[in-house]
Amino acid sequence: MSRMDRTESPHSKEKSSVPPPNDTERRISSQTLLGQQGKVIIDHDGQEYLLRKTNAGKLLLTK
Repeated sequence: MSRMDRTESPHSKEKSSVPPPNDTERRISSQTLLGQQGKVIIDHDGQEYLLRKTNAGKLLLTK
């Protein structure tokens, strides 16, 4: 093993909480998605789901 193999970058153990976006990922802000009402109905395979922002500021998806 060479010296370079044993040397670690100071950032090598840090983990990002958000993975870096790749060219195929779409990103949209929750405010844009939910609008002023704070909710949106999503149609998925003929089923309707409600995505809404709770009073605590979290997102809740219900069928």
